[in-house]
Amino acid sequence: MSTLAADYEKTDMGTIQIAPEVIEVIAGLATIEVHGVAGMSGGFAGGIAELLGRKNLSKGVKVEVGQREAAVDVSIIVEFGHRIPEIAADIQSNVKRSIEMMTGLHVVEVNVHIHDVHFKTAEKPEEEEIQTRVK
Repeated sequence: MSTLAADYEKTDMGTIQIAPEVIEVIAGLATIEVHGVAGMSGGFAGGIAELLGRKNLSKGVKVEVGQREAAVDVSIIVEFGHRIPEIAADIQSNVKRSIEMMTGLHVVEVNVHIHDVHFKTAEKPEEEEIQTRVK
């Protein structure tokens, strides 16, 4: 497979090409739709996984595109308290379905890489009490 735009379909009017970046965005959107995904991960920067926002969806996605097939790798950060195997399976299903529906390409594999766990930051009552006394 190649990471170059594939000649997806030749019609009477010409050729339809789908750039890998298009597939990356579709995969990114399909990934963050899954409950329990905190966000896309841009990899490890200094040992800490970088949490990417919605504008950088394709940064946590790598695709290989062939004539009629695509293979996808997504890197994510999960929310604490969710079952990782279930999240991964939901991502695989959603990414495969979305890419195949929108592009017609056959998705041969979706690899999910979990880079970190995101904890919800809630202020502790002790911290609130200390801040109140300081004021």
